[in-house]
Amino acid sequence: MSPAGPALVPLPAQPAGVPWPTTDWPTRPPAPEVGAALDTLLDRVCDDNGPLATTHAVVVVQGGAIMAERYQGQLEYFERPPTPVTPQTRLLSWSMAKSMLHAVVGLLVGDGLLDLDSPAAVAEWSDPDDPRHAITVGQMLAMRDGLDFVEDYVDERISDVIEMLFGAGHHDMAHFAADRPLAAPPGTRFNYSSGTSNIISSVVAGVVGHGAPYEEYLRARLFGPIGMHSAEPELDTTGTWVASSYVRATARDFARFGLLYLRDGVWDGVRLLPEGWVDYGRTVQSVDPEDGPYGAHWWGVEGDTLGTFRASGYEGQSISLCPAHDLVVVRLGKTPTAHYPDLTRWRADVVQAFSVPPTGA
Repeated sequence: MSPAGPALVPLPAQPAGVPWPTTDWPTRPPAPEVGAALDTLLDRVCDDNGPLATTHAVVVVQGGAIMAERYQGQLEYFERPPTPVTPQTRLLSWSMAKSMLHAVVGLLVGDGLLDLDSPAAVAEWSDPDDPRHAITVGQMLAMRDGLDFVEDYVDERISDVIEMLFGAGHHDMAHFAADRPLAAPPGTRFNYSSGTSNIISSVVAGVVGHGAPYEEYLRARLFGPIGMHSAEPELDTTGTWVASSYVRATARDFARFGLLYLRDGVWDGVRLLPEGWVDYGRTVQSVDPEDGPYGAHWWGVEGDTLGTFRASGYEGQSISLCPAHDLVVVRLGKTPTAHYPDLTRWRADVVQAFSVPPTGA
């Protein structure tokens, strides 16, 4: 059985008089004591010689308005000169894309085109006698499908994710992952797997279409309505979005996606995601010994009483959402795995900065 999580902190509505950032982000300076703390925190995360290493972009949104942001460094390329990072630079999501996949599944569930509790439409498991035939999309969203998949970014000898993204499996990533045997009965254990996300994406492609139709669906139903126009999803050779790892977008557009979830799937008065879908994503279903609580393609925060949850990616990409403080924090960069605990503390310190009562209160 998956552990029961704490009661969910209510999600805040957009404050009256604050425009939605569909076109332009409103900006507002923080209170002096918060501003001083944010300056120190941004200096800390942007110190290339510190434990957090390289940070390219940070955006802090509170009450629906940008309160602080910073851009630095440059992107290196093999085929052209390096380019400086600016507010217009598209940066790689890595596994934050998984949380965007959660939104896409929600759209299909809301339209009655996908059932979380029925056996997933996966060709490799179509035989009713195959024990994998019973795996559901809901189990895959919770990373409880039971598949034998090794998520290791260090040891290439044992890593399925490296072989899938960069090796023999990269042309058809969903097939590579779906071809794995079971290591446990479906629903009985948690195992974080990028392969699982790409299998879900192939199920989505089976509904909306592969290739161009898939990209158009993402733009028409998710990216476009919230003004996330910089978003560039990457597809594999089969025309399936590599939803485990590949969306490039500006930091401000990643913040738009975070705001959509902080606003319970509602944007400018229009409900985009089904009622309760955001709560489903952030409700704890498992606890990873190293990375903490996990819901459905969203991570929780161990020991946090403010309802903070996040989309998270390799090398420290994150969109952190704190309902209690109406806060969205985007951080994009490259932090070594050994220093993830430092990044966890930094994210907690940013939330704490908004917990300080105003002077004179």
